Amino acid sequence: MEQKSLFENNLLEPLASRMRPDNLDEFFGQKHLLSEGKILRKLIEEDKITSLIFWGPPGVGKTTLASIIANKTNSKFINFSAVTSGIKEIKAVMSEAENLRKLGERTIVFIDEIHRFNKAQQDAFLPYVEKGSIILIGATTENPSFEVNGALLSRCKVFVLKALDSEDLVQLQKRAIKDKKGFGNKKIRIDDNKLEIIAKFANGDARNCLSTLEMVILNGEMKNENEIIITDETFEQCITKKSLLYDKTGEEHYNIISALHKSMRNSDPDASCYWLSRMLEAGEDPLYIARRIIRFASEDIGLADPHALNLAVNVYQACHFLGMPECSVHLNQAVIYMSLAPKSNAVYLAYESAKNDAIKEISEPVPLHLRNAPTKLMKELNYSKGYIYAHNTEEKLSSMQCLPDSIKDKTYYHPTDEGLEAKYKLKLDKIKEWKKAH
Repeated sequence: MEQKSLFENNLLEPLASRMRPDNLDEFFGQKHLLSEGKILRKLIEEDKITSLIFWGPPGVGKTTLASIIANKTNSKFINFSAVTSGIKEIKAVMSEAENLRKLGERTIVFIDEIHRFNKAQQDAFLPYVEKGSIILIGATTENPSFEVNGALLSRCKVFVLKALDSEDLVQLQKRAIKDKKGFGNKKIRIDDNKLEIIAKFANGDARNCLSTLEMVILNGEMKNENEIIITDETFEQCITKKSLLYDKTGEEHYNIISALHKSMRNSDPDASCYWLSRMLEAGEDPLYIARRIIRFASEDIGLADPHALNLAVNVYQACHFLGMPECSVHLNQAVIYMSLAPKSNAVYLAYESAKNDAIKEISEPVPLHLRNAPTKLMKELNYSKGYIYAHNTEEKLSSMQCLPDSIKDKTYYHPTDEGLEAKYKLKLDKIKEWKKAH
């Protein structure tokens, strides 16, 4: 008997597309926004949508929510793509929306990937949003604070959508297996443990989760025309390397490097190793991480352990010579060392304090005794007059003033008692005592 293909049963459309919810009751996740009584649910159910932006990682339901709004609203709903639409298309739609407004009809414009629109394209929407010609709904995976014009953003309510948790994704898969829009016309034999693994593999992305489930089922063992068994062997072949949530040019890039920096600062080597591996396994440039570690060595350790900077520079060189994957161990050595090193931000604070004065205070001229006098005229103008060459003194010190008069008593460097900096603090105290006495 000839075995029938799953594709004969109108399953050419991807599972994630077939399972797209038609209403809020079918929607998984985002309980903080869509539970009974929550503001977003009320706005959708009562058809009182205002201009808003959905911000969240891929596959959490941003476009799906727009689709549900389109099904629910009495307004004209226009779907825009930031990838394919230009100024000409925007103005044409805005003109139509303005005409409808004059006739008393609302227009909702949904822009997927709004962060891909440049400033001029975003500006084209602003006057129509301001006078109510359109209600704007934008969807973005990028932080709208950086990617959406301030004037446009101020007129929109931002709703933050979160990655789905494993429990939601397991229930989503079970629904897809039983629902006629999914694989409800087949008997799918797959244990809960495999569904949980797929859920974790999906990284909170519902679309990724359903796509993986579909691949597993389509490659399952067909016992008969209505029964499919998912064996361990098939399952392992379909679950390949996890696609880590990390965008080397987006906000997550900065979030994770920030997590690494703050974990090292908090003397947590385990967290530091984890965030480092998250970046490297997602394809981050090891030299970028090495440069950040070099910065950390002075910003957060400084003279508490001067060797930290040497190690950081050496690790940068090792990464340059070897590249990935070999240099991962060098970077890990560096982040563990930085995590365990004594911490001091005295060097960093000294510069920031001096910088503040350099910017805000009057730019006083360099005192004459600190200026070089390579010419006769400069000597006649008292350049270098009164300068004391420290090496010619018994103590290798002088009480000579080196700051301008207006800030002559300012102190920028305040050493701590951490690590070797405690030694330098004692030395600095003795220097100051000597200068005060002389």
